[in-house]
Amino acid sequence: MELCWSWHPSSKWQVPGLFLLFGQALVAGQIHYSVVEESEPGTPVGKVAQDVGLTVADLPSRRLRLAEENRRYFAVNLASGSLLVNEKIDRESLCGASLVCLLPVQVVIENPLELFHLEVEILDLNDNAPRFPTPRLLLKIAESAPIGARFPLESAHDADVGSNAVSAYRLSPNPHFSLNVKNVKDGKLLPELVLEQPLDREQQPEHQLILTAHDGGDPVLSGTAQLTIVVLDNNDNEPAFDLPVYKVTLPENIPVGSLLFKLNATDPDEGSNGEIQYSFGIHTSDSIQKLFGLDPHTGEIHVRGDVDFEESRSYELHVRARDKGVPQMEGHCVIHVEIEDENDNAPEFLLTSLVNPVPENTPLETVVGLFNVRDHDSGANGEVVLEISPKLPFKIKSFENHYSLMTREKLDRELVSQYTIKMTARDSGSPPLSTDVIIVLNISDVNDNAPSFSQNFYNSFLKENNPPGSLLCTVVASDLDEGDNSQLTYLVSGSWIQDAPVSSFVYINPDNGNIYAQRTFDYEALQVLQIPVTVHDAGSPQLSSNVTVYLFVLDQNDNTPTVLHPVIGQELSALQRIPQSAPAGYIVTKVTAVDADSGHNAWLSYSLLPQSTDPSLFQVAPHTGEVRTVRDFQETDLTAQKILVLVKDNGDPSLSTTVTILVSLEDEVFEEGPQLQDFLTKPKEKLDLTFYLIIALVAVSIVSIITFIVLSAKCFWSKRRRDASCCSLGDVPARDVFKQSTPKLQLNSDGTLKYMEVTLRPTDSESQGYRASYSPGSDRSDFTFMRPVDYPPSSTLTRDYDSFVSRTNTLNHSLQQAQPVNTDWRFSQAQRPGTSGSQNGDENGTWGRNSQVEIRNAFKP
Repeated sequence: MELCWSWHPSSKWQVPGLFLLFGQALVAGQIHYSVVEESEPGTPVGKVAQDVGLTVADLPSRRLRLAEENRRYFAVNLASGSLLVNEKIDRESLCGASLVCLLPVQVVIENPLELFHLEVEILDLNDNAPRFPTPRLLLKIAESAPIGARFPLESAHDADVGSNAVSAYRLSPNPHFSLNVKNVKDGKLLPELVLEQPLDREQQPEHQLILTAHDGGDPVLSGTAQLTIVVLDNNDNEPAFDLPVYKVTLPENIPVGSLLFKLNATDPDEGSNGEIQYSFGIHTSDSIQKLFGLDPHTGEIHVRGDVDFEESRSYELHVRARDKGVPQMEGHCVIHVEIEDENDNAPEFLLTSLVNPVPENTPLETVVGLFNVRDHDSGANGEVVLEISPKLPFKIKSFENHYSLMTREKLDRELVSQYTIKMTARDSGSPPLSTDVIIVLNISDVNDNAPSFSQNFYNSFLKENNPPGSLLCTVVASDLDEGDNSQLTYLVSGSWIQDAPVSSFVYINPDNGNIYAQRTFDYEALQVLQIPVTVHDAGSPQLSSNVTVYLFVLDQNDNTPTVLHPVIGQELSALQRIPQSAPAGYIVTKVTAVDADSGHNAWLSYSLLPQSTDPSLFQVAPHTGEVRTVRDFQETDLTAQKILVLVKDNGDPSLSTTVTILVSLEDEVFEEGPQLQDFLTKPKEKLDLTFYLIIALVAVSIVSIITFIVLSAKCFWSKRRRDASCCSLGDVPARDVFKQSTPKLQLNSDGTLKYMEVTLRPTDSESQGYRASYSPGSDRSDFTFMRPVDYPPSSTLTRDYDSFVSRTNTLNHSLQQAQPVNTDWRFSQAQRPGTSGSQNGDENGTWGRNSQVEIRNAFKP
């Protein structure tokens, strides 16, 4: 074994014969090794790892290997990085009589992808001795043959080449004959027998000679043939050809039976001595005689088999012409047949390596496949042009017959997860031949898409006093990635809500996005809850998205009315003193109550219970709570009266409370009882409070109308510019707000209208709400402005009112009472300042009809 570096004769680069095909780098030349044929398996051929620039420590990670087609004869020792013989190599079976026997070997390094091309020359071993095709040769020579006549002898064949092939012939000593050896094309030796002395058939009709062939190997091997020469009687003239050598050009794949050439030999003799028969000479091999046929009478040579340029580019036919004289005379000629190449071989693909699947984040100009294309034809018929399917994010880069498949555009698995790449190799022959190969290349996923929710926000509505564990809402997200990159996990991203851990409010199922209540919610304490939800995938790096879930707590009638006035003492009753001379319609007192609920659940009505001492003596206004006398007092009436007033809300089912008023009839009352005008006027202020409220309502209405007109104009012009951002409240489209503005009708059991509620609810939980409640049949309208904040307990309202009463001892001062701390509670008609009821004490007050319009508007704080 020897290691050498070679320079390729056709290379333009005068550098060692190494070439590298990786990425954009291609270097001309090859690594060249040599090994003797018949070497035992395991024989080292060369240090391939060292020659390609690797160390032994690099081999496991770089994954050096041989291409599939080279693994029969060679192997790589991964422990030493050496190229070894895998099985015995017979040079003669691989390369025949070729002087140089080269085996191409492709070495692949997979991480990163590299390809090295090397050649291993198989050196000839002198393991074949020369051998004559016919061990016994018979040659007939006329006795009249002139001195110096030459007679071709059969050549010996040696399967070895070079110096191990036949190098000399030797003839046993004989006075009549000598041996001449001709050196013809390709260094082939042709022995000839030369007549040195005239022959005399009568003296010696036969001569026995030994012809020996020697090769040039070490040790020298030889082969022999026995030559018998028969001396014939005279035949003066031998057949003669026009030319000693003929040259014929023949296209390959010529049809069988086609005429190749017609010979014409002449013999001036007459009779049988001039009759000629043609035959192939002894130097025409059997394979040639199978390929071409010779007519012995006409001399026509026809094609008998398939002529293939790739098998042999030329043939040499030795032809002889014999007469029928005694002795027979013969003439010889040689026909050189040159085969012209035809484009009969389509290009072939040999895939060396392919990265499959390809990650979608693969950089541009990255090699994903290595292969080479070859065509057995020559010249233009063997020149190959490679084409790839158009509109693909891949391109081909070539060097000689080696090609690399590279990325030229960014890959996106979510757009295209698999590419079918059709490559066509087309030669330049006429007509051109082509070969198609289809490569299915899969694109593997990387986590490049964040999860996205199906909605920009979620609204959930829950009635208060819900049981823990109630399903509030389900958020749904999707991810365009696949596998772990699309496996989603939901969680609540905020850790605290209103100074309390978020886990005490809600729980979210991390797998399906179901959100459950962790506690019972109270509308009076919390109306809107913002729940920030995050979803993230299981990819690396992890990607996530956020969404807000708005939980609206709906009010239920769970609070009983609370009486603010009259103040109840420890005996659970209120004492009122009135003169016995009080006329009919005299105001005994005014019952004031509040309800912590909202909407129609907070509408209060007042009635007199029959358990009162004399129900016919008093009456209570159902909506104002004013307790009046029905008639004048008589002497028969009791001086101590008990009045039971029932305060009931409008919920379903309704809740109620009672207040007991003790009335003492006295002959003289030092403190004048409250009259109706005391609730309406002040001594120093004659202005009607309701008048100011009407002015406030008109002002708010005008501002609202102007705002609506401005927003409508903006929306109109935005539509023309295809920009509707002005038509939304915050990030919520205006149409999403007005979708919730459908009137809600509630009917009584007798089919009459109980109330109507129109609600415009803002999607932003931080917005403030303002309600205007109208009694449908009132002569005058009362308004309550509020924002959605927490209701204080009713006990707080009572305490506030008690503190107020303690500071004011007159009923007139009660008209100046401040609104309780709770900013979202509603006065009943009896509690409202000004004309909260009918001035005449009838039941046609502002709550005379069962309907309500509740309007909320939203403004950012």
